[in-house]
Amino acid sequence: MPAAPPRLAQSWAADLARTRYLFSEFQHEQDDPRRFYTAIADDAVGHTRQFLTLQGAVMLDVGGGPGYFRDAFTEAGAAYFALDADVGELSGQGTIARNTVIGDGMNLPFATDSVDLCYSSNVLEHVPDPWRMADEMVRVTKPGGITFISYTLWYGPHGGHETAPWHFLGGGYARRRYARVHGKDPKNKFGESLFVVTAAEGLAWARRQHAADVLSLVPRYHPRWAHWLMKVPGAREVLSWNLAMVLRKR
Repeated sequence: MPAAPPRLAQSWAADLARTRYLFSEFQHEQDDPRRFYTAIADDAVGHTRQFLTLQGAVMLDVGGGPGYFRDAFTEAGAAYFALDADVGELSGQGTIARNTVIGDGMNLPFATDSVDLCYSSNVLEHVPDPWRMADEMVRVTKPGGITFISYTLWYGPHGGHETAPWHFLGGGYARRRYARVHGKDPKNKFGESLFVVTAAEGLAWARRQHAADVLSLVPRYHPRWAHWLMKVPGAREVLSWNLAMVLRKR
């Protein structure tokens, strides 16, 4: 196993060493989710610190899940709140933590201009109206605050999640094949809890924002020298894996 780079340090950088480390951790999403999600959460802290100071920041994590991101961002000094629609996901570490809200990401039960950071990692592809959720995240962010949204691209290698790579032949086919092979439905059910979301849609959403300025639109896990991929239609859908969008509320 490669040694983990100091992801919580201010020296975080979108370099090749980081990319290699994260891609090695991706292999353990199914067999060791704690290891996988801890690595992603720690990296998220380093990435987010490029845009605001986390110490003392009020943060809402939309689709926060069982708590790995909570641990990482709390350690970094954020006042962390989470929202999730799935009680099972929230209790993945045994209990549902304090400052957790059960709710709908497309109708956030938070006041306008209420948080310094509204964050979401790999959730947009799981909601039927992703851009409504994105608009809601901008709404609850304070002026001067950061909205940070990343999501898995459908036409990338992991777009079908556990049904990949068969999603390239269609989400419905991939879901049926998984059920036939494994004797049960996949966790992420195409058409119910997994949807087609593209980079083109995200870029268009970000660029038509009137309430926020775009700070960054990059392939989340790639080194900086590969960020040009997001400028190439077609190639960005297949090779970028994940789009990270960072906006500052006006």
